[in-house]
Amino acid sequence: MPKLSIVICVYNEEKNIRPLVEQIFQALGEEDYEIIYVDDGSTDQTVAEINAINSKRIRLVRLSTNYGQSPALAAGIAEARGEYLVTMDGDLQNDPLDIPMMLKIAEEGGWDIVAGVRANRRDGMILRKIPSKIANAIIRKSTGVRMKDYGCTLKVFRSPIAKGLGLYGELHRFIPVLASFDGATITQVDVRHHSRKFGASKYGINRTLKVVSDLLLMLFFKKYLHKPMHLFGNLGLIIFGIGALIDAYMLVLKVLGNDIWGKPLLLLGILLTIMGVQIITVGIILEVLTRTYYESQDKKPYRIKSITTGEN
Repeated sequence: MPKLSIVICVYNEEKNIRPLVEQIFQALGEEDYEIIYVDDGSTDQTVAEINAINSKRIRLVRLSTNYGQSPALAAGIAEARGEYLVTMDGDLQNDPLDIPMMLKIAEEGGWDIVAGVRANRRDGMILRKIPSKIANAIIRKSTGVRMKDYGCTLKVFRSPIAKGLGLYGELHRFIPVLASFDGATITQVDVRHHSRKFGASKYGINRTLKVVSDLLLMLFFKKYLHKPMHLFGNLGLIIFGIGALIDAYMLVLKVLGNDIWGKPLLLLGILLTIMGVQIITVGIILEVLTRTYYESQDKKPYRIKSITTGEN
């Protein structure tokens, strides 16, 4: 089993394959490591370039189509065998020379994750830096996880932490948040960042909107994953209560001889009452699903960091 697994997800990066592999070979020397390339459905010569290198250190995982970065990362992490895992981009913007330094920090400090911070980022201001700053600020404010740069792919993980992340959809942006939910210890360090030389970026300003939608899921995970009824039950009761008050008011008007049929307030009261019942029902169903999820797979809603026994 190698000490280090480097997971690199690529999509149409044919011109970046050889230069990056050469940089990794030079940066890590005789270190015990493997490189896991995950091809996310490339349509150019990316796969051919990886196979042409023909090194025992390199393993290629090919996905059947373009699933996106999160599923590709999950596939690479699942195949990794190292004690520590490194994730990095395949576009030459991350620098392999930072890996030994980050690995040393992880080992000596006992950190679960060492996250890179692109201190001198070499990207366009409008399409890359501004959306990234907006997304970082939203995530920090909403989750309470104080990271400077959520978008930097270059990170070092202890293997159990990486394999327990559960990456789905587009959650790769929230790796520090997901890890913090399980009590992982995280530190940050400035890393190099280079301009893209070959190929085109797969990201743009529209990713800020995706961050906001994924953030709602993260907030649910953080506060209500183990107790969904606390969210949907409370919300449903409030809406049902407002609707019931309106209905009671309209009933009093009817008893006093007023014509209430067809009035907007009556329709609003009925609508809110029905919505309240539906939301409470959703909460009950989610509560049952949560219990089924944990109990059917013998999963625990907690993670034990350590267990110690006294000497005497």
